[in-house]
Amino acid sequence: MPPARLTRVIRFSAAHRYHRPEWSAEENARVFGLCARDHGHGHNYRCAVTVSGPIGADTGMVMNLAELDALLATEVREPLDHRHLNHAVPEFAYGREIPTAEALAAYVWRRLAPRLPAGVRLAAVRIEEDDDLFAEYLGES
Repeated sequence: MPPARLTRVIRFSAAHRYHRPEWSAEENARVFGLCARDHGHGHNYRCAVTVSGPIGADTGMVMNLAELDALLATEVREPLDHRHLNHAVPEFAYGREIPTAEALAAYVWRRLAPRLPAGVRLAAVRIEEDDDLFAEYLGES
């Protein structure tokens, strides 16, 4: 049977700041604008995760939804929800990755892809910061 895709959307709230410690305050403000302000700012994120695989003959599913929900709770919501990403997530500490929507999507991918069951692959991770801004990560090309 050809593969199908299944997408689950979860939500989390988090704060972040765009800041390069090796840059001056002026350079950070020039490059990152309001996102460089000292205390950061927050979003109510939507995270859409799409998995792909064959439809199970016995279950009619690409992946057990309860299993996917548990992975999303452990690998996305738990480390990110109600956190300041620069302080709570080592990858986004000052001087490392800037916690943009693009970088968040890649971060989620790296956490989820190795944990999926055999025969199921991650097809896309989409991070929406608000109604008119999102990033989508499709894995390594």
